[in-house]
Amino acid sequence: MTDSPRPPVPTSIDRASVDRILARALELQSASSNDPEGRLTEAQLEALANEVGLDPVNLRQALAEERTRSVVPVSDVGLLATLYGGAGAAAERTVRGTPEQVLKALDDWMQREESLIPQRSFGERIVWEARRDFVGVMRRGISGRGHALVRATSVGATAIALDANRVLVRLDAQLDGYRAVMAKQNIALTGGSVVAGGILAVLAFPGFAIVAPALIAVPLGYAAARSSHARSVARAQLALEQVLDRLERGEAGRPPSLISMLAAAVGGRRP
Repeated sequence: MTDSPRPPVPTSIDRASVDRILARALELQSASSNDPEGRLTEAQLEALANEVGLDPVNLRQALAEERTRSVVPVSDVGLLATLYGGAGAAAERTVRGTPEQVLKALDDWMQREESLIPQRSFGERIVWEARRDFVGVMRRGISGRGHALVRATSVGATAIALDANRVLVRLDAQLDGYRAVMAKQNIALTGGSVVAGGILAVLAFPGFAIVAPALIAVPLGYAAARSSHARSVARAQLALEQVLDRLERGEAGRPPSLISMLAAAVGGRRP
């Protein structure tokens, strides 16, 4: 008996089909392994990628992106996020160097230019927080410029080697603390408006005067707080992108020269 002919194989497969095929292959691989959760080591994943003809360089970058993504806390869900918007900013870039060199350059920059101090340092990641002591406040005041990351609850950097000369670096900033401050101010404003209305009612003011504080002050206060938070997140996002621009050009870890500082002071601009 002759074997039944196989169905024709298309010469090319569209992206959606590729995704389904790979997902099913991983599912079958997990089902046949001894791990009930279907986990794979990076070596097993590299072997599987090699079997399907994926470029190892692309796989290493995808792994690095996944590892950097997993350490960033999620702050864009919940009631405050709905009312005031997300509190996270993030930027990612592939730069030349090693993780140690990149993190050292970023640490120098964050402490010198953004007046941050290290909060935690572990492996491929550093987390900073704003310097709140007298020296930090004085440095920000003397610099004469706004520090876009000072309102962040935390600023983090993750650097993962793609190969011997390239690093995937991800910066993230969380402004959930500032968002919470805006919400508390709105709550206080709402409470003050209610108290003011009650006092006016006791003093027998007209009805419109009684409700005016709540009808006018509360919506204006909410709009101003939401706008302030959105601007802070946008400024933090831009600051992270600018840091990566400087890192890409090799300027992040380089202190300004005396000549550049004098020129900046005379010209009224930063070095």
